[in-house]
Amino acid sequence: MTSTLARVYHITVFGWYALVLKSLIAKDGEELPPGIFVYGGPWKYLTFLNLVLQTVFFGLAAVIDLHPGKTAEKTLCRLKDFLFSVFAFPVGMFVVLLFWSIFAYDRELVYPATIDTFIPPWINHAVHTFVLPVLLGEVRVQPHTYPQTKNALAALGAVGSAYLSWIVWVYLSVGIWVYPLLGYFSTAGLVGFFFFNMTVVTSLYLLRDKLNSHFWSKGTKKMTAKAK
Repeated sequence: MTSTLARVYHITVFGWYALVLKSLIAKDGEELPPGIFVYGGPWKYLTFLNLVLQTVFFGLAAVIDLHPGKTAEKTLCRLKDFLFSVFAFPVGMFVVLLFWSIFAYDRELVYPATIDTFIPPWINHAVHTFVLPVLLGEVRVQPHTYPQTKNALAALGAVGSAYLSWIVWVYLSVGIWVYPLLGYFSTAGLVGFFFFNMTVVTSLYLLRDKLNSHFWSKGTKKMTAKAK
């Protein structure tokens, strides 16, 4: 029953994210407010990168569900667990929590009102709201094996640093910050903001571990022990 539920869940979520991704990419050809897709297109936004990440993860999970017993299954399962535990869950939760926290304070700092004319509300909620319950649903329908903590945090730190370098490069190239909020920080402030965000992401990674153990205590602990 659990495997059937997981299979249906993965296929459904993958289809949903594929639809959202296709709809968002289609916006690239429209006349948008200045700076939205200039230099790097949607690939400079963490929200879009997270959407791609979620789509890839659930697509991989669906492929594994539909082709059980294959020789490469163990390797693909390790990749799936790594993607989810280290990136999909903490990054996805981070995007939702940070976006709505800043939005509640002053939406112009992260999602200017002019965007509403071009990005339908359903897409906004698809990439900034529904990600959270979908990830919690994945925690509930299937257990995941965790890598060693030091390896996971090293991977998170490397990817976080790469993204920070990317948005700084965009600013140096065209003079536009990916998010207006960043323009209010000094160099030291940007570094501090980056480390604060990495602390939040790390906390979300550890939270995922606790949730995994809570719902799948016995089996998960055994799998995690073997992995370490």
